[in-house]
Amino acid sequence: MKPYCSVPIKECGEPLVALPGDIFAFVQPHPYEVLGAPYEGKSPFYVRQNVCDRLIFAQNLLQTHHPNWKIQIFDAFRPLAVQQFMVDYTFADLANQQGLIPEQLTDTQRQDLYELVYKFWALPDSNPMCPPPHSTGGAIDVTLVDAAGQVVNMGSAIDEISPRSYPNYFANSPHSTEQTFHQHRTLLNQVMSRVGFKRHENEWWHFCYGDQLWAWLTNQENPARFTIAHYGRVS
Repeated sequence: MKPYCSVPIKECGEPLVALPGDIFAFVQPHPYEVLGAPYEGKSPFYVRQNVCDRLIFAQNLLQTHHPNWKIQIFDAFRPLAVQQFMVDYTFADLANQQGLIPEQLTDTQRQDLYELVYKFWALPDSNPMCPPPHSTGGAIDVTLVDAAGQVVNMGSAIDEISPRSYPNYFANSPHSTEQTFHQHRTLLNQVMSRVGFKRHENEWWHFCYGDQLWAWLTNQENPARFTIAHYGRVS
């Protein structure tokens, strides 16, 4: 169980809303839909109302320093069935990368692979007390697009299962190119954190507001004031 699952949830009832296409850039076609993830007519580009409002603030803040740059939305709302699909897909993909056949794994191999998967993916748990962050409408995966419409290089792809995905992986690199990657990640984190989002400790692209992970990270920074989650899983 993830440590943030210990945080209580008091659902506020805030609705899911569509992210405005005239303000943000979107990854199209959506990468999980291309893989066959079962969205069943639901859009991955929905978030809670307050999350949407804060994203717009972050976009405006970005453009004060980088005119015509945009926040690009990779993924937002993720039904529980999609979470399960992507965990299964990632597990099988990692096994194949290591030359392993998923159906023929030893218990130790299976455990090692799942430990790696769950460093980056939340457990697709149906327990309402511990919903996957993306299933709450409070989590988003984002990057930046520059004024020419090109995706800004962050040094690793979104969803890459490797240490390069850790936010500060390039922080102490002696290479100028890798320092640029770190500067890009820092810029993204600055505009998001200034409007209230918290960044996932293992993923430079994942930001959250109002969910259990956001509350847990907030409490790590300020343990004297206990914060609870506002968003539970959306059916």
